[in-house]
Amino acid sequence: MKTAARDLPRPAFAAADFAELVKARLSFLTLATAMAGFALGVDGPWSYLLLSAAMAGTALSAAGAAALNQWWERGYDALMKRTRSRPLPAGRMASSDALLIGVVLSVCGVACLALFVNGLSAALAAATIFFYIFVYTPLKRITPFNTIVGAVPGALPPLIGWTAARGSINAEGLTLFAILFLWQMPHFLAIAWLYRGDYAQAGFRMLSEGDEDGLVTGRQAVIYALALLAVSLLPSVFFGYSAVYFYGALVLGGGFVALAGRFACSGGSVPAARALFLGSIAYLPLLLGLMVLAR
Repeated sequence: MKTAARDLPRPAFAAADFAELVKARLSFLTLATAMAGFALGVDGPWSYLLLSAAMAGTALSAAGAAALNQWWERGYDALMKRTRSRPLPAGRMASSDALLIGVVLSVCGVACLALFVNGLSAALAAATIFFYIFVYTPLKRITPFNTIVGAVPGALPPLIGWTAARGSINAEGLTLFAILFLWQMPHFLAIAWLYRGDYAQAGFRMLSEGDEDGLVTGRQAVIYALALLAVSLLPSVFFGYSAVYFYGALVLGGGFVALAGRFACSGGSVPAARALFLGSIAYLPLLLGLMVLAR
C-alpha cells in the first residue's frame, strides 16, 4: 500500500516536492546529454575540475528552468490529470517560493558557467532558459508548432557540454545538436498522442491536434525518425567515428524508425505510441554512449 503524501514526514515531503518542482528526472537527462557533449568535445587530457563546474552550472540552469516553467503553468497544470498533483497546483508549495527557487537556480547556473567555464557555455545556458520559458512555454497555447520551437532549447545542453570542453562550436558540435533536436520530435509526438486529452483540457495546442486516427502524428514521427537516422550517421561519414559506431547507429536508428512506422500504421494505437515513447528513451543514451565510445 502506497503512503499518502500527507502522511510522509515533512522533510521527505519537502524534498519530494522540490525534486518534482525542478523535474529531477528531466534535469538528469539534460545533465547526461551535457556530459556526453563534454566527453565528445574534449580534445586532449580531461580537466575534471572543468567538467564538475560545467555539470554544476548545467544542472542548476536546467533545474531553474524547470521550476520557472511549472510556476508559469501552475494554473494549466491544475487542469490536467497527469500534472494536477504537482506541488503548485496541489497547493503544497507557494507560487512565490517556486518563482524564487527558479530565478535563484537559473542565475546561479549561468553564473557558475560564466565564472568557472567560459562565456559561450554561459550564453548557451542563458539562451536555453530564455527560449524555454519566454518562447516555448507561451507558444504552447498559441500554435501546434510550439514543439518544434521547444526542441531548440532541448537540444542546447549537449552544446553547453561541448563548448565547455572545446571553447567553440564546429560542425561536429552542430551535428550533436541536430541529433538531439530530431530525437525530441518522435519522443514528444508520442507524448502528445498519449496525453492528447489532457493537453486539450488545458488548452495546449499540440502537433496531434485535430488528428483523429493518429495518421498525421505517426507520419510526422516517421519523417523525423528517418531524418534522425540520416544525421546520426554523419559522425562516421565526416568526423572519423568508427565503423562500429556507423553500424550501431544504423541498427538503433532503424529500430526507432520501425517503432515510428508501427505507430503510423496502428490507427492511433495507445500501445504503439507508448512503445515509441519507451523506445525513444532507450535510443538516446544508447546512441550517445556509442558516440562516446567510438570517438
